[in-house]
Amino acid sequence: MQRNKIVIASALVILTLSALTLRLYDSKPSDNPQKKAVTAVATREKAAKDKKDAMLYASRQKKLQTALTAYFKKAIADGRVVGAGVSIVKGDSIVIYGGFGKKNSLGNSTVNGETVFRLGSLSKGFAGILAANIKSEGKLNWTDKVSDFLPEFQLGDGTNTNKVTLANILSHTSGTPYHSYTNLIEAGLPLSDIAKQFKEVMPISQPGTMYSYQNAMFALCGEMMCKATGKKINTLLYDRFFKPLEMCTTTTDHETLAHTDNIALPHVKTYSGWKAAHLRNNYYNAVAAGGVSSNAHDMGRWMRFLLGHNPDIMKSTAIHEAFNPFIEIPGHMKYYQRWPGHTESYYGFGWRIHKFIEGDTTIEKTIWHHGGSVNNYRNEIALYPESDLGICVLMNNNSPIAKTVIPDLYEIVKEVYGQTTPKELKKIAATL
Repeated sequence: MQRNKIVIASALVILTLSALTLRLYDSKPSDNPQKKAVTAVATREKAAKDKKDAMLYASRQKKLQTALTAYFKKAIADGRVVGAGVSIVKGDSIVIYGGFGKKNSLGNSTVNGETVFRLGSLSKGFAGILAANIKSEGKLNWTDKVSDFLPEFQLGDGTNTNKVTLANILSHTSGTPYHSYTNLIEAGLPLSDIAKQFKEVMPISQPGTMYSYQNAMFALCGEMMCKATGKKINTLLYDRFFKPLEMCTTTTDHETLAHTDNIALPHVKTYSGWKAAHLRNNYYNAVAAGGVSSNAHDMGRWMRFLLGHNPDIMKSTAIHEAFNPFIEIPGHMKYYQRWPGHTESYYGFGWRIHKFIEGDTTIEKTIWHHGGSVNNYRNEIALYPESDLGICVLMNNNSPIAKTVIPDLYEIVKEVYGQTTPKELKKIAATL
């Protein structure tokens, strides 16, 4: 009898637990009508927000394209631009990458977002970021001496030789006169031979104390990186940046460029207008200073990376080391020193860093910038880190608009991103 009571009690416990389990199961969010309703509302709100965001993105993209088309159409009609590749990055998106004008003034082929241009000194920005990348691995340091990696290097009488560091050559503060031995770069001499020639140069300052723009001295950073890693700068750039960022058309050699079909030819000014010129085989002995070629689409990918949206490839903290102001650029006569609101300019490692005050505010903002000119190409790149914005313009002639194209396009972007109304959103929505 006692045993039967125990069996009956056990059964009652099991039935009670089962009932509780069913009650708990019935109260799960997926089957609870009230919670299902809340979830459904949240889903609809998210969908509505996503749709609104998509509409806003489409509206801004359309307005940007319209404004850029008008801007470059006028510059082309005025004879200031032959062809241009343009990319604009906002946040994690390449909002615009496209082209305007012609690849060859005598033909009908037009520039598009995949058309290749030589970058000139925009290459220095790649070198600076690459050096920061190698430093983050502990294979290089900003204070490493050039002479430790290049024993043949000697500056002047030798007094300053052991004081010149990687930071000095990346920031144009080695103490050498302006554009020392750029002629030897143009002549195609190997960097190992050019490094020896600096013993004939009389320094104008102690290393680290004066800004004096260089190509030959700057290019020695590529040799230092090669010695530190065992790989040429061409391979380092491809393996670490071009390949993982899918910059499929960006190259560092003349042979590949010469066999590229979609290329904007360089142009020179003649009495009758712009005339196509030949591609020159220069600066490929000094890739770090001016040997990279690319297009608007790839440069969009590059700017998105620089703004910190590919942390798997390189962390922002490492990237930002190249943008630390190292030396002030004196004076107020450079074209970028006349940009609206400009207060001061510095040079980091392969990049200029400008400070400016916007409008009537007292808030100081930053621009990471560089210009580039080689083989009659003329280019500009600028990033506005506080706005998560990047602008790049590649041109196949030495256009006068190069001096103002960055602030011009910045104003266009500001207007587009500040004046999209609900009425315009509804108009865009009707076309989606």
